[in-house]
Amino acid sequence: MLLEGKIAVVTGGTRGIGYATVKAFLEQGAKVALFGSREETVKIALEKLNEENADYPVIGLHPNLMDPQEVKSAFQTVVDEFGRIDILVNNAGISQRDKIFDYNIEDFEMIMNLNVNAVFICSKEAASLMKNQGGGVILNTSSMVSLYGQPAGAGYPTSKFAVNGMTKSLARELGKDHIRVNAVAPGVIKTDMVAALPDEVIQPIINTIPLRRVGEPEDVANAFVFLASDMASYITGVILSVDGATMS
Repeated sequence: MLLEGKIAVVTGGTRGIGYATVKAFLEQGAKVALFGSREETVKIALEKLNEENADYPVIGLHPNLMDPQEVKSAFQTVVDEFGRIDILVNNAGISQRDKIFDYNIEDFEMIMNLNVNAVFICSKEAASLMKNQGGGVILNTSSMVSLYGQPAGAGYPTSKFAVNGMTKSLARELGKDHIRVNAVAPGVIKTDMVAALPDEVIQPIINTIPLRRVGEPEDVANAFVFLASDMASYITGVILSVDGATMS
């Protein structure tokens, strides 16, 4: 198992890419704390995992990721339960697709708060713990639109471009503390929203992807497993595209 004995925190872990990452980490031998936005969704995710394997070592929390004190308290709960934190996956995020003329500044600020500020807050807390224990891994969810933009909803690609910059900068800063920092930039992934699209909408999108399919959440989760594992021990500061060469 690639993550045997490791302790991981996955934000946005109740569905989609986050849930697939939690499950993949558990299957690879890690103990996992999944963070969600609401107690209700966390409970549902835990119940689903327990149905699949009642022995999974997993707990769920729902801190406000934009509140440093709540994040600190949640991380301490994980340490109290599992002893340490080896891996942080900053996956929580929101999107928005309004055109600039209709864009609400409050919506833009919310995207930046969760997609950027929360990543900083969680990374700062994790880095402090990891430095004291001798190292660790911080992984961020970026997006292919951070590299290519999108036709509307400028806040989302802007936030993910910022995540890329934070990833590369923290990799350079924290390397001496044996903390690796990388990001995964998914392309079109079969989340609930994409899966609900009618064939006449999704097929033209598939036709633009060289691999001729949309990605599965597990495709992204597998990339996180690799980057979290010792197989990637000399990889840091990388934005790994998992997009089927969509925009290449």
